Amino acid sequence: MKPPKSAITTLLEGTHGDPFSLLGVHAGPEGNFARAILPGAQEVEAFSLKGGRLGKLIRVDNRGLFEGGLSGKPQPVRYHCRANGHEWWVTDPYSFGPVLGPTDDFLFAQGTHYRLFDKLGAHCIAHEGARGVHFAVWAPNARLVSLVGDFNDWDYRRHPMRHRKDIGVWEIFIPDIGAGRAYKYRITGPDGTVQPLKADPFAFASELRPKTASITADPGKPDWGDEAHRAYWASVDPRRQPVSIYEVHPGSWRRNEHDWFLTWDEMADRLIPYAADMGFTHIEFLPVSEHPYDPSWGYQTTGLYAPSARFGDPAGFARFVDGAHRAGIGVLIDWVPAHFPTDEHGLARFDGTALYEHEDPKLGFHPDWNTAIYNFGRREVSEFLVNNALFWAERYHVDGLRVDAVASMLYRDYSRKAGEWIPNPEGGRENWEAVEFLRATNRAVYGSHAGFLTIAEESTAWPGVTLPAYDDGPKTSLGFGFKWNMGFMHDTLRYMAREAIHRRWHHDDISFGLMYAFSENFVLPLSHDEVVHGKGSLLTKMSGDDWQKFANLRAYYGLMWGYPGKKLLFMGQEFAQRREWSEARSLDWDLLEAPAHAGVQTLVRDLNRLYREKPALYARDCESDGFEWLIVDDSHNSVFAWLRKAPGARPIAIISNMTPTVHSGYRLPLPHDGPWREILNSDAAIYGGSGQGNMGMAQCDGGGASIILPPLATLMFEYEG
Repeated sequence: MKPPKSAITTLLEGTHGDPFSLLGVHAGPEGNFARAILPGAQEVEAFSLKGGRLGKLIRVDNRGLFEGGLSGKPQPVRYHCRANGHEWWVTDPYSFGPVLGPTDDFLFAQGTHYRLFDKLGAHCIAHEGARGVHFAVWAPNARLVSLVGDFNDWDYRRHPMRHRKDIGVWEIFIPDIGAGRAYKYRITGPDGTVQPLKADPFAFASELRPKTASITADPGKPDWGDEAHRAYWASVDPRRQPVSIYEVHPGSWRRNEHDWFLTWDEMADRLIPYAADMGFTHIEFLPVSEHPYDPSWGYQTTGLYAPSARFGDPAGFARFVDGAHRAGIGVLIDWVPAHFPTDEHGLARFDGTALYEHEDPKLGFHPDWNTAIYNFGRREVSEFLVNNALFWAERYHVDGLRVDAVASMLYRDYSRKAGEWIPNPEGGRENWEAVEFLRATNRAVYGSHAGFLTIAEESTAWPGVTLPAYDDGPKTSLGFGFKWNMGFMHDTLRYMAREAIHRRWHHDDISFGLMYAFSENFVLPLSHDEVVHGKGSLLTKMSGDDWQKFANLRAYYGLMWGYPGKKLLFMGQEFAQRREWSEARSLDWDLLEAPAHAGVQTLVRDLNRLYREKPALYARDCESDGFEWLIVDDSHNSVFAWLRKAPGARPIAIISNMTPTVHSGYRLPLPHDGPWREILNSDAAIYGGSGQGNMGMAQCDGGGASIILPPLATLMFEYEG
């Protein structure tokens, strides 16, 4: 039956709601019939993909519409087009069947599809005998979605997509294209309003800012050599392993000679050997996902599935991870599921409605960051984010996610005044939808990727952040592997900023943290957040003159590496960066020419070495039986001492003197008589200190040893008996 003229008009204008019903090859009572839009063609002949002639098509509309009968069975076809002495071939995308199937529909609708990154987005595949790219996007409220890109001159009339109405997904297979093609979606909203062109939420690559198109790409890489690394971490309990994290902003760790970003391969050549030499077990990157604005540091992401184009192609990031693993270093990435920016090419009002976000700004807008908040209670949104966590684990072999701004997700009144938020159905402030999303994420990644870590940046007293998220357990248990110990960071930095003479009155800034140190599995973070926005560097936070600042920093690092909990240090602080960090420039590596800065770097290297070599310092980081106070009440001298221990390991005593006064003959209580070897002295000359100490040994008689406590220094003694 010939379609009405109105249908042909909308088809040629690219506004027909079901183009697959009219275009392509269809069986009819008189045989197969083909209809195609082939602008510029004058003569058209159809062929099978294997080259067999199927018939001629006749132009029935001067705007490029061709029709005609074909022999054989309905199948994908190629058109040989001629005009004015020119000829070209077009493989008809409307002659192909759908790629997605009923199982995808069922799982997606149910919210349990954990392979969405294999289905949505743009995938280079073979389909029904042709190579090409399959595109699929979720836009359930759209009237029409058209694919536009450099392969169709960004003409929305060329490729309107097939609508899978049951789940609101639009798809199309475009033959004869591959990786490296730019594309977006043109979406007509439910009220007929055409949205700004949208990037693909599942895009595996993006254009370099300020451009915003998605790029067809294969994520990850096919050849990995990190089996030993992954098998090791899958076989151990990370709570009982040394974990020392070097936090890095990839855009400013170093720059090239043109003050431009290093590629992932250039970073691999420099950063991996450096982190290995410094003894860090993991590199943690600030968000590597695509983001439009450099000063956001990646925390306002518009492409969760795409490694940023700033640093090269996606395979480059995979090569970095593989290289780090071969060197014995894990790779963590910061992950931002709490919010997203409202850039018009991104997720905001994606299909003309509040799709990924809440309609009500009291639920869907974040006042601190001027961003949109994900609607965690919507199955498809939660599924999008859970799949992203699984995607980084599977396709890029990352070892874990540090989840940003968890506290902002847990509470509906976070950063809001009375009247600016909506209570939950029970009248409380908890965001139970976000809680369930976090639980689901942790269940998914821990259940499918042995050895994977999740780390929560969570600054409140929410109970059970690192308790397993079992279905039959407390609903407040979030299931994270670790949690940042923000209290340790705040209290101890406040203490170190005080003049030494006043510290005696604030002794509990150090000691109080041990009251809760084992309530969660903690990471001790000295992160990028502490060296920006006018806060200065860690060195400038220390009290006293320049010599005392360096001594304080060395003593502080010694205390931190001896304190229970995994370690995290932001780049530059390992050599006492003086300037506050800026994403717009490289670190001040020339400082290492100065002995004081080189000394701090040497100290951090030695602390990491000791931490990795001495089970007493790491094997019970998260358990109270690995810690014992030796001196907790000497506030007059601002001295702290404790014991770190683990089954089968030699115990290690840590003692810190937080005043510039030298204490000779200081009595250190110890649990075992005999020799205790001094394995660390932050005042050693090699670190830039005054060189005072105990000649490498202390002798314990009658439950204690008489030692020299250098000024502003931390010492470690290992039992040798």
